[in-house]
Amino acid sequence: MRKLPELFDKNRQWAAGITAQDPTFFQRLAQQQSPRYLWIGCSDSRVPANEIVGLLPGELFVHRNVANVVVHTDLNCLSVLQFAVEVLRVEHVIVCGHVGCGGIQAAWRGQPRGLVDNWLRHVQDVADRHRPFLTSLPSEAVQCDRLCALNVLEQAVNVCRTTIVHDAWQRGQPLMVHGWLYRLEDGLLRDTGFLAGAPNEVLTNYTAALRGVTTSS
Repeated sequence: MRKLPELFDKNRQWAAGITAQDPTFFQRLAQQQSPRYLWIGCSDSRVPANEIVGLLPGELFVHRNVANVVVHTDLNCLSVLQFAVEVLRVEHVIVCGHVGCGGIQAAWRGQPRGLVDNWLRHVQDVADRHRPFLTSLPSEAVQCDRLCALNVLEQAVNVCRTTIVHDAWQRGQPLMVHGWLYRLEDGLLRDTGFLAGAPNEVLTNYTAALRGVTTSS
C-alpha cells in the first residue's frame, strides 16, 4: 500500500477531537505561533516532545536530531535556535536527552552504523572526555545511562556558547538554557541540574551538574 490512508484517517480523527474540545483552536493556531520554549531533543520516535510536556501545537518550538547534539557548524540547528530566540523570542531552551538512546549506545559501543557514525563522533568525544568515570561503572546499561546525562550537559553548554544565545544575553533578553533527561520506562522527565541564564552561570552550573551526574548512585 503506497498512499498510507490509515494516517489520513488518524489525522482526521485527531483534528476532529481537537475541534470538539476547542472549536476555534485551528483558526487561532493559523494566525501565529508564540511558543515560550524551544525543545532540542532526540529524533527517537518514542520521545514526542509536545506530548511529554503536555503542550498543544503552537506552544513548543522543536528541533530534533540523532542523540540531541548541538554542533557549532550545524546550520540546521543554529537556524532553528536563531529563529526561536530572535524572532519567536522564546524564554527557555531545553536540551532533552533520553535514557535508552540508540545513538548513545552506538557511540559508546563503537558500532559501525554508516554515515551516522560521523554525527555520533560528537557523542564519542563526550565519552572520551569522561571515559575514566564511565568505565568505572558496573555495567554497560549504567554507562550508557550516564553518557546520556553527560551528553545533555555538554550539548546544553554548547547552546550557551553559541553567538545566538551570547548575543541575546548581552542585550538583556531573558533566556534560560536547561538540561533534562527523559526516561522511557516511566515517561517522566528528570532535571540534570544544569540551568543558565547568563554567561557567568554557565561554567559554575555545569560544574555543579557534572558533579551530580558523576557522584549520584
